[in-house]
Amino acid sequence: MPTRQTTLLFQVATPGLPRRDTRAFAKRLESEVAGGRRFCCLITNDEELRRLNRQFRKKDYATDVLSFPAHEGDGALGDIAISFDRVKQQAAERHHALSKEIGVLMLHGILHLMGMDHETDRGQMARAERKWRASLGLPAGLIERGHG
Repeated sequence: MPTRQTTLLFQVATPGLPRRDTRAFAKRLESEVAGGRRFCCLITNDEELRRLNRQFRKKDYATDVLSFPAHEGDGALGDIAISFDRVKQQAAERHHALSKEIGVLMLHGILHLMGMDHETDRGQMARAERKWRASLGLPAGLIERGHG
């Protein structure tokens, strides 16, 4: 039986983003943050994030990251979708590498998959995000930026 593992799916070209490093970072998130629970991360574009946001959240706009917790009991956390269009824009605005922005978004998504919700948890997710960003060498997270 094949080993089940964290998967990254690149639906769009990602110039400037080293895929091998991004996969290694995802494995690090699985191991250190998610307690060994795997997840799937789709790297796509604004159009797809808008479609998913409209379909699942009834919000008709593109966003940077969406999280879809797993419903089955096989140990998977769930799925994350990230817009590479947002990654490029947000990395440029904050003057850091694309890999850092992907990391910020993946971490934010993983924390949501783990059941955290910064809109209702009185700062628990913000504290967890701040702790993990420091440990993982990531810049300011989405909660600190005022959106996410």
